[in-house]
This record gives sequence, C-alpha cells and structure tokens, in this order.
Amino acid sequence: MELSQAIRSRRMVRSFAAEPLEPGLVERLIADALRAPSAGNTRGVAWLVLQGDQTTLYWEHATSPDWRRRSPRFPGLSRAPVVALALCSPDAYVTRYGEPDKLGSGLGPPDLGEGGEAAWPVPYWFGDAAFSTMLLLLGAQDAGLGAAFLGNFRQETEVLSVLGVPPGWRLFGTVLLGKPDGGDTRSRSLDRRPGPGAGRLHRGRW
Repeated sequence: MELSQAIRSRRMVRSFAAEPLEPGLVERLIADALRAPSAGNTRGVAWLVLQGDQTTLYWEHATSPDWRRRSPRFPGLSRAPVVALALCSPDAYVTRYGEPDKLGSGLGPPDLGEGGEAAWPVPYWFGDAAFSTMLLLLGAQDAGLGAAFLGNFRQETEVLSVLGVPPGWRLFGTVLLGKPDGGDTRSRSLDRRPGPGAGRLHRGRW
C-alpha cells in the first residue's frame, strides 16, 4: 500500500475478531515502529506486547469492572488478539542529554548541574513514543489489520507493576491490533464540526 493511501484510509477500529495474528507479523510491525525518530538517538521507547490469554491482564488492571460491564464497546475491544503498550523512559533522555555532546542544554541530570526532567519544556520521551505509535498504526493499516489507540487515563502504576515493567518507565498509551470483525459502530466524534477559526494550515504568520 502506498504511504499516502495508508494515511488516508487509516481509522480506529474498536471491534476485533479473536483470530490470532502471526507472531512474525507482529514482530515485523513492532520492529518497524521502533525505527521512529529518537531524540539524540536515545532509543528510550520500548514496546511490551501481550498476545492471547496475556491480554486479560491488561484489561483487568487498566479498566474497572464497572466500565467493562457498562461499556458497549468493551466486548469488541477485548477480542483484539494483540495488546501493545508503548513505553518510554524519561530517565534515559535526561541521562542522554547529560552526555558531553548534549551537556549545556540544561536538560541533563541535576547532579551535573542541569535541570533534570522538570527542565524539559516539551518531554521528548512522549514525542518519540508518539512517533513510534503512529508508525505502528500505519504499519497495521498497510498489513490489512485494524488498530485502535487507547490513552493512558488511569491505573498506569498498577498496569506496569503487574506486567513487571521496571521503575522509571511511563506508559504513553496502548495499541490494539487484530482483524476487524465488521461489528464496529461509527464514532460520534466524526460528526463534530470544526469551530470558527479552525484552519490548521498557516503561512508566513498566524
């Protein structure tokens, strides 16, 4: 599939078939996602992939019994055979920006006289995780799969702990991968009309 076609046809899928995916395909998609830009070549983004019965752990700890009971979309989401968590390490970036070629940026560790994590006006670790996530979404589209992105709204500490993620890593979000089962319902967000002054391309000045 051409890149422009993948971009234009990509959409979030929220109802999956339980059919498992080939392990080699999942590995290839993740490998491609890890080729995303990385600030300072820090490589502080990682993916934790759950497949088959392992996905139950994610749903049990990332959502509440009440939400699972009342959400009309939960059955379709929970059938996704692959749950991939996008993780990033703020410490890796702070350490990298304390190395000689980056020292003086003010973004390195406090013990080197730098500002540490709090000094970053834009946290590159989340930006790099977003780049990698977008590549995974586009890769899924190219492979003829469905994908959905779930934000990190709650239970991050619990989810990472139960999955054995070392301290210091953050959950950027989660990507569900699988084959669409055709039972998806149209998102009401698509009916949202742009407000006044909603133009998003500006030339020269705003």
